Amino acid sequence: MGGKQVEWRESSYSGSQEGCVEVALTITRAGVRDSKHPSGPVLSFSLSAFKAFLARQSFNPNRVE
Repeated sequence: MGGKQVEWRESSYSGSQEGCVEVALTITRAGVRDSKHPSGPVLSFSLSAFKAFLARQSFNPNRVE
């Protein structure tokens, strides 16, 4: 993310499934990448947008698990 060293963590919802994502956080940004392709592209969001996304997913009755 922007050339900075960050700590990537696997999603807690991933378990042992194959379709996993990893998340890295900085003070102002959140990055999301495919755990099977760590050198591939990274989606980068403002931290406030990522927090809003997570909050919405927590209360979404139509969420697919």
